[in-house]
Amino acid sequence: MKMNRRQFLGTTATAGAGITYGLSQITPAFGAQTASGSTAKPALLGGDPVRKGGFPSWPVVEQNDEQGLMEVMRSRKWSRSYGGAVSTKFEETYASLMGSKHCIATANGTSALFASLGALGIGPGDEVILPPYTFVATLNAIILQYALPIFVDSDPETFQIDARKIEGSVTERTTALLPVHLGGNVADMDTILAVAKKRKLAVIEDACQSHLAEWRGRKAGSLGDTGCFSFQASKNWNCGEGGAVLCNDGELAEKVYAFHNNCRPRNTAAYNFSYLGSRGANLRLTEFQASLLLSQMARVEEQARRRTENADYLTSMLKEIPGILPEKMYEGCTRNAYHLYMFRYHADKFGGLPRAKFFKAMGAEGISCSSGYSPLNKEPMIKTLLQTRAYQKLYPPEVLRNWEERTQCPANDKLCQEAVWFTQTMLLGPRSDMDAIAGAIRKIHQHAAEIAKA
Repeated sequence: MKMNRRQFLGTTATAGAGITYGLSQITPAFGAQTASGSTAKPALLGGDPVRKGGFPSWPVVEQNDEQGLMEVMRSRKWSRSYGGAVSTKFEETYASLMGSKHCIATANGTSALFASLGALGIGPGDEVILPPYTFVATLNAIILQYALPIFVDSDPETFQIDARKIEGSVTERTTALLPVHLGGNVADMDTILAVAKKRKLAVIEDACQSHLAEWRGRKAGSLGDTGCFSFQASKNWNCGEGGAVLCNDGELAEKVYAFHNNCRPRNTAAYNFSYLGSRGANLRLTEFQASLLLSQMARVEEQARRRTENADYLTSMLKEIPGILPEKMYEGCTRNAYHLYMFRYHADKFGGLPRAKFFKAMGAEGISCSSGYSPLNKEPMIKTLLQTRAYQKLYPPEVLRNWEERTQCPANDKLCQEAVWFTQTMLLGPRSDMDAIAGAIRKIHQHAAEIAKA
């Protein structure tokens, strides 16, 4: 059964409910021999599953979270528009941590993208380049500005936008590049920034899944004109909902702030109704959310380190299994944040075992996995969009007529048929969890022909 990202993350979180952080339950029948590749019978064929317990639950809640929330509660200053200062403190702390001059906290990651596009003046008649392998929010932020989304194909080895193909999609209408640092990995920012400089284009980094990821030692989201983050419940750093925009240009930062604050600039008294910019919305973060983000900061680095260590160890095992191709990183990616652990599954190396049945076999072993995104460029909603009265008025008929052919992404189509995801919570337990995952895949590989017939 195909699940979307939020359904998948919700399933794994539920499975982990009540499990102590960092612990797991592995059946005695699994053991070291199975981890090194024994011929133990897969659970789908009547054998013992490698796991009977869930993975670590999410989010992690500790006393400092409760203390911070109660301080906000008792202050009665629940919004910075009415005297709250916690959001500002978070912005200053986050900007410093991420190596950026300015931070604007927003209601969610979609709001961060929307505010960035709005502050940069991107709107009707403009084209914005994005990848087809991303969450729909990236697309929606462009559509909300009545700009035209232009998809550039994926690099299947990294799951990121193929930056080598970006310049070929640039036209006189192109105003911005919107690369996505998917799953905690980082897109090829050297190539992206070079194209942007050459063609005089804005760069909006969608780093919603890549808190603390790095490109050549600099934090993802700090390299473009703006960098956008999400603190939604599934994220490695979260407060249920929430977002942020990073920016190094002071004037642009003020435009982002005004856009997210109904065109009201900073330091405006409650009843001083002066405005900045041409349009805006209420996209503010609450003081409660800001408090959670500050308290979660106390352990986000240790959690990131644990994910990296486990991901590296898991990769060292999975790359030895025929038909399992873990995501690669570009040479410039000096840190992967691993919001997702992603790999490609080649059924021909598993005796033709369909990916759906591979998922079923993994589930029987006590390990949930997801098929990931479907091709966003082929979603029917876009065809509906291009047929609306607004888009028909805004864009020449030949532009809309040629859109589908222009945004074909064959490499991404194939990637969507091969992708497998593990959620970030699966990387928070002990190393034995990684042994269990690899052992389950080995079992399935060794018994693929039998599973295919089951």
